[in-house]
Amino acid sequence: MIFDHVSLAVSDLVRSRTFFSQALAPLDIGVAMEFPDAIGLGRDGQPQLWLAAGSGQSSPLHMAFAAVNRAQVDAFHQAAVLAGGTDNGAPGLRPHYHANYYAAFVIGPDGHNVEAVCHQPD
Repeated sequence: MIFDHVSLAVSDLVRSRTFFSQALAPLDIGVAMEFPDAIGLGRDGQPQLWLAAGSGQSSPLHMAFAAVNRAQVDAFHQAAVLAGGTDNGAPGLRPHYHANYYAAFVIGPDGHNVEAVCHQPD
């Protein structure tokens, strides 16, 4: 792990909470802490991604979340699209990165490219 946590300004905190909670649930990532203007998501009660009420006008970011296996990547993509995300790359191998790079991409409510990736062979 490189970062302790990352904060992301979002234009609609409730909408983003719903999207990220549903999209990241298959990766065992959920709401760890809540404040009136911020929500911390993470595993095992440790917030590492903070959603903060703001303008949401920052440049779109790319966030990649580690998946334990390819089934989690598939489940992430399905959950993220059902939560209102826009498909930006269906689950599959990306051999131009490396032979076992299995990922899926979804554009979230504020235009951020959210990815789930597994580096393990099937």
